[in-house]
Amino acid sequence: MVWLKEDTGLETIMNILNDLLPYIQIVLSLLLIGGILLQQRGAGLGGAFGGGSDDMSFGKRRGAELFIFRATIVIAILLALTAIFALSA
Repeated sequence: MVWLKEDTGLETIMNILNDLLPYIQIVLSLLLIGGILLQQRGAGLGGAFGGGSDDMSFGKRRGAELFIFRATIVIAILLALTAIFALSA
């Protein structure tokens, strides 16, 4: 007699997650790119490489800038975790 193994709830969730994982990574990577671009200080090409106006180079992050900074860190961690999960799956 052949025993058929039924999918458990966890296996079903893992299968769905494996199907959605590439799309989740694409969305996270686009959000990460956007978050990094929104944090650019200074103007022009010099600002992209650390140059630009010196009056904005130092200072404390406040308000929206702090939120974008922290959100970018969280998104980067989530993207790294999804990449590690994709390797193990």
